[in-house]
Parts: sequence; structure tokens; C-alpha cells
Amino acid sequence: MKNLLILPFLFLLFATSACAQETTEYLLSSHVLDITEGLPASGVPIKLEKLDETTNEWTLVAEKSTNESGRVNDFLPKETAELGTYRFTFMVEDYFERKQTETFYPFIEVVFRLDESKHYHVPITLSAFGYSTYRGS
Repeated sequence: MKNLLILPFLFLLFATSACAQETTEYLLSSHVLDITEGLPASGVPIKLEKLDETTNEWTLVAEKSTNESGRVNDFLPKETAELGTYRFTFMVEDYFERKQTETFYPFIEVVFRLDESKHYHVPITLSAFGYSTYRGS
């Protein structure tokens, strides 16, 4: 009978430690905030590319879309990330079409350099006729 009482505890212990081991740290995140609405911009596709400094060509690393809070938190797993020059391409035209708003920008490119193995946050604030970006935390 004692062994039967221990089984649920062992299962919980195993499940907890397995989940903790699967936690991945990411080196890069982004956020899109629509400053006209004062709200996060959800559903905005973001393409991440890395510059090959030898050939001067861009290589696709990942494509993701912003979640309901306007964020993508899981670009570049830390254990496999490479330092160098990267480019985000924010595909904003469809976002504005869904809002029935004309925009000057079909997409926005932001080029930046990762020079340390620490977290980088590269957000944009967005309106139909302007945008701004900065190095966040």
C-alpha cells in the first residue's frame, strides 16, 4: 500500500524536473506596439535573417508572428545563436489592411548587431505613416 502512495509523488517529481530541463533561453525578442491605437499589434509576421559577412548575403533564420500582446519572445535559442548582424522585417501591410487603414510602409526593416551572448529586445512603435525602434531590455 505504501508503494501506491509514493507513485503519484514520483510522477509529479519526474514531470516537474522534465519540464524544467526543457526550458529554453532565447537571445532575441521583439514587440510591435500600434501607437495610433495605443495597443499591441497582433498577427504581424516578422522575418529574422542573418548577414553572412563573407558573401554579404542574408540567410533566413526564422519567421514568426506577433502574439495577442504584440510580442515574439522566442527568436534565437541561446545555445545555438550566433553573434553577428541580423535583420528583422516586420510585414505590416496586412496588419493595416485588416484595420482598413492605408499605410505608407508595406514592410519595415531593422538591421542590428548582436555582439554579446545576452538577451536583446528589438521592438518597434508603429503608426500608418511612421515608426520608431530602439534597443530594449
